[in-house]
Amino acid sequence: MTAPPSFAIRGRPLLPIVQGGMGVGVSAHRLAGAVARAGAMGTIASIDLRHHHADLTAQAKHCRDQDELNRLNLVALDREIRAALEIAEGHGLVAVNVMKAVATYPDLVRQTCASGAQAIVMGAGLPLDLPELTEGYPDVALIPILSDARGVAIVLKKWARLKKDGSGGRLPDAIVIEHPLYAGGHLGAPNPAELANTRFDFAEVLPGIFKVFDDMDIARGQIPVIVGGGINSHEKLLAALALGAAAVQVGTPFAVTEEGDAHPNFKRVLLDAKPEDIVTFMSVAGLPARAVNTPWLANYLKRESKLQSVAKADPKRCAIGLHCLTHCGLRDGLKKAGQFCIDSQLVAALKGDLNKGLFFRGSESLPFGRAIRSVQELIDYLLTGVKPDLGGAAA
Repeated sequence: MTAPPSFAIRGRPLLPIVQGGMGVGVSAHRLAGAVARAGAMGTIASIDLRHHHADLTAQAKHCRDQDELNRLNLVALDREIRAALEIAEGHGLVAVNVMKAVATYPDLVRQTCASGAQAIVMGAGLPLDLPELTEGYPDVALIPILSDARGVAIVLKKWARLKKDGSGGRLPDAIVIEHPLYAGGHLGAPNPAELANTRFDFAEVLPGIFKVFDDMDIARGQIPVIVGGGINSHEKLLAALALGAAAVQVGTPFAVTEEGDAHPNFKRVLLDAKPEDIVTFMSVAGLPARAVNTPWLANYLKRESKLQSVAKADPKRCAIGLHCLTHCGLRDGLKKAGQFCIDSQLVAALKGDLNKGLFFRGSESLPFGRAIRSVQELIDYLLTGVKPDLGGAAA
């Protein structure tokens, strides 16, 4: 069987598979390093990685000083990047996902560059200033996450203007397109009612993006387009490539691999979830989100309308003092957004706490059913369609 073709980012040949960034701490150095070592692109989620480091967690235990908490998270990010690069041993590519919606995103970008990561992937908002933030690090690949051709056009035109006025502009080294109907975590649609809009379908988005390239005299293939959301099989990978994508982004299937950085209980929640257990709701970031309807989330959703009706702006409502988001529904009193501390709930999920955790997950079934297998086995299956012997765990 002929394997799908490789693609390249800044001259680095890669398998046509990108591991999506998953926070808090779900994709850290073990997962990203293992994916890169296999020859693909592994991605560390940059948010609040201190929870993987006992000494940093201890220092933060009774701390509510925002600057100190941010400093500890930058230390953790540096450690995770360096550890992932060590695991990768020069293979593949180690990237860091930075959410534009996070208040300290400029610091995270600069730390990512200084620590030697090979790419920055940025979503949860238009990364219009990413070239300026990374000026001085021309070898770091810049990869925006978008949802449609309109967003691609906005980013390309803004980055082109930066280049003309000498303030660090450049073209993206690749673009990730996420389909909000299938992806996990925060979704690139304004509200849940928009998730099924056909304008997000790859068969519609990709031709639109290629027309934008043509209109701007950008050669086909100059900017690889990576599609993500619902990619859970060899057949879907091939279908995406047939539409003109250079690679696919995969999230949830990597989260439940042996090398996934989250607690085994986290993986079991995702593996055991049935289609009816997966729900969408409004995150505190003001974006739709998708997760498993665990006891904490079910209880929250019962109370959501009431909590939103009494929302009020109060900095003291930040449960841990991190003030992680630029706009937070709970802290800022945004009645249409979520009313909970997203950091606390995602950390609980990372640690496997079913009763307190928010477990982000994509909507589609998992390639190996309820089995936990290795990164290499998942990549081999996506490339070839051949599954390992799963015994009874595939049910």
